Amino acid sequence: MEEISKGLERIGLTSNEAQVYLTLLKHGTCKVGKISKISQINRTTTYDVLKRLLDKGLIGYVVKGKVKYFEVSNPNQLKDFVDEKKFEVIKLLPSLEKIYKTPEEKHNVTLYYGYHGVKSIFEDFLRNTKVHYLMDSEGKFSERMPYFAKHFVRQLEKKKIKIKHLVREGRDVHQSKTTEVRYIKKKIASEAVFDIYNDKVAIIIWTDPPEGVVIQNKAVADSLKEYFDILWKHSSKI
Repeated sequence: MEEISKGLERIGLTSNEAQVYLTLLKHGTCKVGKISKISQINRTTTYDVLKRLLDKGLIGYVVKGKVKYFEVSNPNQLKDFVDEKKFEVIKLLPSLEKIYKTPEEKHNVTLYYGYHGVKSIFEDFLRNTKVHYLMDSEGKFSERMPYFAKHFVRQLEKKKIKIKHLVREGRDVHQSKTTEVRYIKKKIASEAVFDIYNDKVAIIIWTDPPEGVVIQNKAVADSLKEYFDILWKHSSKI
């Protein structure tokens, strides 16, 4: 339930909204007092949360003897809720792009912090890139960001993005259909992953929270690509 609650928060619900929504989903039609007790949210806040969920179209209510009994709408309504947000973003983009000012000087090094920052790096991987040269991070991506990792693999396959993936011997790799894996002799596990794509080099360090660095420099990318090719030639397929 905790993981489901976090998922609801990721699509735009607050922590309290997710808690009340799950309470109704699990316990069915309830009065405010019961919802407040089960959710462990004070009664006044519960009223506010219910109003917001009603506005989002995620719950409804029936009246029995002047008392409101709240209940969850069909969970498929969540998809409509997300689609509506996406539609609003699409409408806003032209106005936002008019306001947006491109930096006069292009930054060659960009730092990213936390899971949202690292997610931005992986999303950049998927844009206008046909080949990646990847040196592994001991499976930390799928371990730390399991839901996004599955989405990432699906997008690799959909866009037919080719991956050349070097990993440490003995590692069990769950790769995409577009990934070719080779193994190198390496005793020490690494907390960092290196990715070379286009004119960029990305370094992701799986600390908690994770951090990332993206270097946009063709000379650096080409040099590391040559180093990668040497390792690739001396690696094994099994």
